[in-house]
Amino acid sequence: MNYLNSLPISTIAIESCIEISETIQDAAWQQSQNFSTLSTRLQAYLNRLCLLTVLPWLEEIWGIIAKPAPNLAVLHSFWEVVNGTAITINQTRLILIPSLAIDINEIRVPQEWVDIPSWAGDYYLAVQVNTEDGLVKVWGYTTHLQLKQQTNYSAGDRTYALDYEDLIHDLDLLWVTRQLCPDIPTKTEVEPLPNLSLAQANNLLERLGNPGLIFPRIAIPFSLWGALLEHGGWRQRLYELRTGIPQQWSIIQWVQTGISDLAQQLGWNYLDLETSFGSRGIAQTNEPVILTRHLIIAGQNYELQVQSPGNITSGFWIIELQSLSLQGLIPSGFKFRLLTEDLQPFPDNECVADTATEKLAIELQLEAGEGLVWEIEPTPENYEREILRF
Repeated sequence: MNYLNSLPISTIAIESCIEISETIQDAAWQQSQNFSTLSTRLQAYLNRLCLLTVLPWLEEIWGIIAKPAPNLAVLHSFWEVVNGTAITINQTRLILIPSLAIDINEIRVPQEWVDIPSWAGDYYLAVQVNTEDGLVKVWGYTTHLQLKQQTNYSAGDRTYALDYEDLIHDLDLLWVTRQLCPDIPTKTEVEPLPNLSLAQANNLLERLGNPGLIFPRIAIPFSLWGALLEHGGWRQRLYELRTGIPQQWSIIQWVQTGISDLAQQLGWNYLDLETSFGSRGIAQTNEPVILTRHLIIAGQNYELQVQSPGNITSGFWIIELQSLSLQGLIPSGFKFRLLTEDLQPFPDNECVADTATEKLAIELQLEAGEGLVWEIEPTPENYEREILRF
């Protein structure tokens, strides 16, 4: 089924294009409806089509495993505000930039993918999407280094543009380069973004969360915009405000009415679903509440636990990291910390494994509505900042 009208791909041999299955088109269309405007729904649709088609194709032609970054479940918060999708192949980061443009004469990369430090990629792939004929073509690529050194930056739409003749068009060269010259420079240094206070972030979220503001990404200075987006919890909240969906990260709501769908997709669950959660909700039982999130750190399985030993209204919580390996020990050198919503430390907010230990735990008393961000070193696979609101 075709949902958009576009002309056939030009200047590319049809046989070299990747076919989009009708199943993927249907699924991508259905999964791209919960966005604030027609434009953002289209953006989400194109990016999902691109991801679901290009990622398995790269895995097939290169014989590798590629993953959406940071996680497929949170990409909606990116697509609500910016075009593009990141994927990772081992330590290499690729940014897919889809376009419906008929003439493939340039790539236009949104500034977010270049100048937000944690978003910047090694390589940027120009992808032409033809929804009418059900075809996708990766027609060229460049590096972060080349984008910063050779492109024309447009302040009007905050994009970096690079002409067709300046891109490399043989994608196999990218793979060969990474295999033979893994240390070749692909990035240039990016200036750090400012730290936003909680008051600043809340003010920005109130303003930019209005879906009537059609282009939030150009409504404020880039330094503020980039700092807001780089914080995964604030970016998720921006998406919720613009689309009008309920708050997804309230621990109290998880306890009382069930864990949100998004949180479940990211691995949050109950320690014992059968005995801890019934149709009436945990809050109506006398059992201790233990929420868990599965993590993979350095190839091993771990579990983050959030528990309230007594009544959840007391504000007393224990948050801890445990190993799920056979030995059941967290290696020495691991660090587990909690930060305020705006990433500030507080007394006794961190614990370190000086030797191998059974768990790293932090006990704390929280005010109603207070938000916390958890961090672990080494960083878990597909880590994304979450604001756990109590």
